[in-house]
Amino acid sequence: MNGTSLRRAVVRTRLAPVAAFPKRLLRVARHDARVLGLSARWLLTSREHHNYTYDLTRLSREHLAWFVSVTCDVPVGQVRAYLTEIERDEPLRRHIERATAGADRRGLADRRVRYARRIGWYSIVRATRPRHVVETGVDKGLGTCVLASALLRNAADGVPGRVTSLDVNPEAGYLARAEPWAGVVDLVVGDSLASIRATDRPVDLFLHDSDHSAGHERREFQAVEPKLAPGARLLTDNVTVTNVLAEHAERTGRRFLAYRETPARHWYPGDGIGMAW
Repeated sequence: MNGTSLRRAVVRTRLAPVAAFPKRLLRVARHDARVLGLSARWLLTSREHHNYTYDLTRLSREHLAWFVSVTCDVPVGQVRAYLTEIERDEPLRRHIERATAGADRRGLADRRVRYARRIGWYSIVRATRPRHVVETGVDKGLGTCVLASALLRNAADGVPGRVTSLDVNPEAGYLARAEPWAGVVDLVVGDSLASIRATDRPVDLFLHDSDHSAGHERREFQAVEPKLAPGARLLTDNVTVTNVLAEHAERTGRRFLAYRETPARHWYPGDGIGMAW
């Protein structure tokens, strides 16, 4: 009996799980060793304790381009150009590096600029040309800077817009307090629900990125609904945790699609973008 015949004979017996165990163990060990290696490297080289930053894998970046293309109804080649545009924005990159190095919270932030899925936010703003963006949850203001950079590009093309950024922390948004980005940003400190209800301008693009409990996320979408302009888009940064936006889309007669990122060379499994339109 040759090796192939022996293996086929074994898999038909109760010994099959035992025979397969070494190979299964090797695969698990290789996977765990890779994750542990990435984790150890991150612990020694990174300062971040939340809102992790990283680059996307090439495949994940390409899938993001198609996600934006489909949800915003623009050619995928144009979306790729938008992604490259933000990645090559050297003035923004240098500003973030300098502001991070001089910030009071620099001990908990990496100076290297890595946008991850935020390049998708940028391309959505470039593709849809919103007059008014509202984001909840600001933290350092990295995403705010990305949104502001897209709005400045749109203004240069003749379509100005502003972003209203809401956070309960008065220290939030320190990256977005410098010109020219601050020129299109309105930082509002306070409860996101109260701030949304106080908004007196139609909202073309809404991004939930604050308290990630399902209840709060649901209340934010409910609060912003009467403030939305015709054709407005709703985004959530919580799509890998809850189904809130998908449910809201179904209730309000919208379409919904989700994208999940894959970080490059990082232990964190990544977040995603959900869109209702």
